[in-house]
Amino acid sequence: MTKLFSFVPSLITVFACILAMSKGVDIYSAMVNGAKKGLHTLAAIMPAMLCLFPAVSFLRASGAADALGALVSPLLGALGVPPESALMLLIRPLSGSAAMGSAAELINSFGADSLIGRTAAVVLGSTETTFYTISVYFGAAGIRRTRYAVPAALIADLTGFLIAALTARFL
Repeated sequence: MTKLFSFVPSLITVFACILAMSKGVDIYSAMVNGAKKGLHTLAAIMPAMLCLFPAVSFLRASGAADALGALVSPLLGALGVPPESALMLLIRPLSGSAAMGSAAELINSFGADSLIGRTAAVVLGSTETTFYTISVYFGAAGIRRTRYAVPAALIADLTGFLIAALTARFL
């Protein structure tokens, strides 16, 4: 079954090339133009990324993330979310790699089959790095004011966290 799925990207690429050739599209120039646009997008989002990554590192290194985690742990426990996962839940909207590191620590400490390990895994799969995603997409589109996007995305993250904990508890 795995071998069957390993051919899917190649089949999609071949299909796209055949479709493009049938419509008379110059595939090579289209790819080069796409790469140029990608570099322009990278240039547009780089300032946001350069600010976001050190900010997450500062939060962790200063102990502020741990203090925030300790502060929200009682609330998480009341909601059925393992309090040990508080740091990962706080970092997840900021940085996927920091959240992955935090989840790896939880899984190493408590085990992959524990409630905490399962919750960490489900949270990583069901939530997004909200601020990173918003900065990338809004920066690429040239949008300066996010309006309701940030609060709506954070509410979606909170919902994802709660449903992830509920799912992990029932599985």
